[in-house]
Amino acid sequence: MDRRTFLAAGMAALASSAAGQEPAAPTKRNLKKAVNLGMVSGNGSVVDKFKMIQDAGFDGVELNRPDAIPLDEIIKARDATGLAMANVICSTHWGKPLTANDPGVREQGIKGLKLALQESGEIGCPTVLLVPGVVNKDVSYADAYPRSQAGIREVLPDAEKAKVKIAIENVWNQFLLSPLEAARFVDEINSPWVGWHFDIGNVVTFGWPEQWIRILGKRILTLHIKEFSRKKRDQEGQSKGFGVELGEGDVSWKAVMKALDETDYHGWAVLEVPGGDAARLKFLAERTDKLLAS
Repeated sequence: MDRRTFLAAGMAALASSAAGQEPAAPTKRNLKKAVNLGMVSGNGSVVDKFKMIQDAGFDGVELNRPDAIPLDEIIKARDATGLAMANVICSTHWGKPLTANDPGVREQGIKGLKLALQESGEIGCPTVLLVPGVVNKDVSYADAYPRSQAGIREVLPDAEKAKVKIAIENVWNQFLLSPLEAARFVDEINSPWVGWHFDIGNVVTFGWPEQWIRILGKRILTLHIKEFSRKKRDQEGQSKGFGVELGEGDVSWKAVMKALDETDYHGWAVLEVPGGDAARLKFLAERTDKLLAS
């Protein structure tokens, strides 16, 4: 393009803008957003906290089960607000991992997962998030892999009975470290009741979320939404990388959303970031809407 043609094209664009043409509307995706109940500050009742979440603009809530909050209080709050049950985190998977060397510990982990599945079914939650195990200097990768799969297979009848899917999460557990391995792990279990809970922020220090999304594809049942800064990681330590607001780190939200579109994901986007009061929750809801429309 020569200089005259370039200038003519630029003038045409300016004229089009001056004529009042509106910019393209942001993409509207069929995604529902939620926050964990623990992100809501204050001493209000469960019903009060559900209302705060709803008033801020969220569609659902994530819970930890088993938990000290009685299940009937959760049901009461759900019925009072109409807030959907987005996800349940199995609260025993870190302390009682399915990969532990001690069979007794593994059995306690299985019992905790079974209870989480049962309670999720009772409250109408479609998924239970599971950290599938931990590899460390005492627990080898070679042992962790079959132990984790065996534990998950043991609870498949419970998942089917509760009509609740098990969503395996990628976390900093030194286990299932690549999307190819994650996909293989799920496929080997070969059950409609097992899929993946993809945590977007957790991947950034090791790779790129959009690559994981394309490989995991339809295996993704739910999402955790959070940010990560490689700069803060390098300057302050790895875990400090999470210390940035949504949209202000190194997640390429446009690339992530494009990958989700390609895989036709239309489920829950659950925030896992510092929460707070009503104003903070409203800010997070508005910020999340912008990211999801990237």
